[in-house]
Amino acid sequence: MLSDEIRPRPVGAVVRNSDAGVELTVTWHGEIVLDRIPLGFAVNGNEVGVNAELVRVSERTVSDRFRLRSGKSVGSHAYEHHESTHTFRTGDGLEWQVVVRTARDGVAFRYVLPKLDGTARITGDRTAITLPARSRNWVLDYQTWYETPRFGVDTTDLAPGAYGFPFLSRLDNTAHILVTESGIDGRFAGAHVVAGDPEPGGGRTLRFTLADDSVEVARGEVTPWRVILVGTLPELVESLLVDELAPPVSPELADATWVRPGRAAWSWWSDFYSGARLDKQKHFVDVAADLGWEHLLIDCGWEETWVPEIVAYASRRGIQVHLWTIWRDLNTPEDLRKLALWRSWGVAGIKVDFMESESKDRYRWYDSVLTETARLGLMVNFHGSVIPRGWARTFPQVIGYEAIRGAEYYVFFADQALTAAHNVIQPFTRNIVGGMDATPVAFGAPNRTTSDGHELGLSVAFEAGITHFADHVDAYADRPLAARFLAELAPAWDETALLAGDPDSHAVIARRAGDRWFVGCIATGEARTIEVPLERLGVGPDAQVWIVGDDATGLAERTVTAEDVFTVEVARDGGFVAIVAPAGTEVFRAEPRPTHPAPVVHPAVAELGPDGTASLTTDPGARLRLPLGWSADRVGETGWLVRPDSSLRPGQLGVVTVERDGDGVVPVVAHARIVYPLTPGAYALSDLPMLSFANADGPVERDQSNGGGNPRDGQRMRVAGQEFERGLGTAPASEATFHLGGRAETFAGAVGVDDESTGRARVSVLADGHEIFAADVEAGKPVTPFSLPVHGMRTLSLRGATDDPGVHVDWVDTTVHV
Repeated sequence: MLSDEIRPRPVGAVVRNSDAGVELTVTWHGEIVLDRIPLGFAVNGNEVGVNAELVRVSERTVSDRFRLRSGKSVGSHAYEHHESTHTFRTGDGLEWQVVVRTARDGVAFRYVLPKLDGTARITGDRTAITLPARSRNWVLDYQTWYETPRFGVDTTDLAPGAYGFPFLSRLDNTAHILVTESGIDGRFAGAHVVAGDPEPGGGRTLRFTLADDSVEVARGEVTPWRVILVGTLPELVESLLVDELAPPVSPELADATWVRPGRAAWSWWSDFYSGARLDKQKHFVDVAADLGWEHLLIDCGWEETWVPEIVAYASRRGIQVHLWTIWRDLNTPEDLRKLALWRSWGVAGIKVDFMESESKDRYRWYDSVLTETARLGLMVNFHGSVIPRGWARTFPQVIGYEAIRGAEYYVFFADQALTAAHNVIQPFTRNIVGGMDATPVAFGAPNRTTSDGHELGLSVAFEAGITHFADHVDAYADRPLAARFLAELAPAWDETALLAGDPDSHAVIARRAGDRWFVGCIATGEARTIEVPLERLGVGPDAQVWIVGDDATGLAERTVTAEDVFTVEVARDGGFVAIVAPAGTEVFRAEPRPTHPAPVVHPAVAELGPDGTASLTTDPGARLRLPLGWSADRVGETGWLVRPDSSLRPGQLGVVTVERDGDGVVPVVAHARIVYPLTPGAYALSDLPMLSFANADGPVERDQSNGGGNPRDGQRMRVAGQEFERGLGTAPASEATFHLGGRAETFAGAVGVDDESTGRARVSVLADGHEIFAADVEAGKPVTPFSLPVHGMRTLSLRGATDDPGVHVDWVDTTVHV
């Protein structure tokens, strides 16, 4: 195990007020590494930091202990910082402060307006870092969602322009700095650096620049922490300073045991429209459970009709379900109610996409989502997002961010495939500051230049609270060595160590779980031998090392014993993985997840009675998870009276989740649907909820043609040139089932093949499972009308079958008469 003691601080910081203004000098082991960093900012257009009068300096020690639920080192961590607060006064009497923290692995500072009346606007920033000419950097061109490639460049060749955090520089043979931020929230905008023209002698100055042209601030802190990690590469890679500087977790989140790091199956990358297919999601659950994984992420295309079913199906194998959504669909208080609805189904987390901004307004949106997901107990993965700035400490439910050019670029940009060089830089830059959802291990990537060993090595070299593996689960099952390793791969890490490497050549990352270390190597460049030192890991003599690496046919394994070092041959742009276990212990410990019986709930569909309640029967000891505003009273050991809120209307339904303890923190669940009975009148079928559906291409669409695999991607329904406003668009083989409850008299409408497709289909209507109408429909022919008696029937199903791939069937003007 690596040492967790609070070591002496080799990093020092001195603030001076000279003729040039307020400046910060940073030292490492007594030597200056960054000299005369100008400090200050502009308030309402007036520069603060020059001609400043020093009023006072106060100092204190800041020490604390915090717990990380996910990340490079889960568990409890202690730290101690030295803090100095320098108070200055401008010529017109404005007081401002620089608060400086020094830690064993870096320095941080932020600006404060302690006596501001009302509000002001920060309109600029004096902060700047000058890099020496001899330095080398690993950077990315700035983009608010951080998905440009990272690359290495000497300072003398660094082009003028904007660069994003974290910004890594090697100042000499051993000293490195990593520039980033921490402790951000909706009071601030994010920042980046802008490199100017070369300085005399070849150096380059990086000026801090806000994402907004101006930021309105109130009394108190007016910037996040600006952080400069200082040290060797291992010290930077293993640093937790960004988390240490973040605000403490709130008391209600201090015991967030429901945050569950792990491994996730994810179908979007390998099967673009699979998010709309319940059967495909079940297959991903089955294989993931056999591998012992913890999660399933359903990306775009999911449909609320069947999400409760996949949640229940997955829960029986101890797997939790996460749903994808877009940030703008959670942008109002009413929109945020969706989170409570999804949580009531038993959904464990969300992946929120396309924020793509560092503005103060967008950070206020983050505040809202962070607060609500914390309240509901939902894990959250931010995609199209900003970089981590310490939320892993403050909001432990944040289990990942994208903010990296990851495997999805193989899908959209085949001519811009990821390079091994780009991958190798990540453990030394982006991954230092927090979990990154790079969706690794893409064996099926088109135009891939990396070896299979490199791809597998990413599973350890890249860290995220929940690692979403890119490829189809069958691609892993078809590679037995990869499947065996990914089954063994630990869901969380006790600690992380950089064993060897350099951002220009290779990274060998070791992560410990219990008494085993998992090693991942990714390399760029020619085939060669890589040496892995083990002395820091403390695994004892004759450690067992199981290695899976490059082979002429893909992957090969070997087992060695080692005490201090082992070596591995890697291919060009190659890599490997290894498990290091103490002598005499089991190397392989993975087991498939067991299958738990489903909870009892009866009936599966319950109607509200005249008193506005519905009766359910469950297992003794079961508990209910209800939609927001609903209530339930227990009746005896197994009975419940469920009362919905006033928003439920005739013909509509809500989902009640029945929970029973299952696999650890994952309850086993089943669901009942509570239906408000149909009252006299006519109902468009497209306005009624489906109990279930199956469809060959995406979801069954309401009031539009089927379109393609995405939700709401159809057009206006048109059959033989005639347009229709209302109905259902389907793609046989298809079936959509609705609840009638025995209250309807007739079901009328028409059916035909939409003009967006060709071919023919056999269609039928079933009532309580019995066929009451059937017809053959063909492209180019008018709709076939029908009017059917359904008196006393409880369910209605519309079915389509075809031998012609791609045929789309429209059920138009479909109306239920009560």
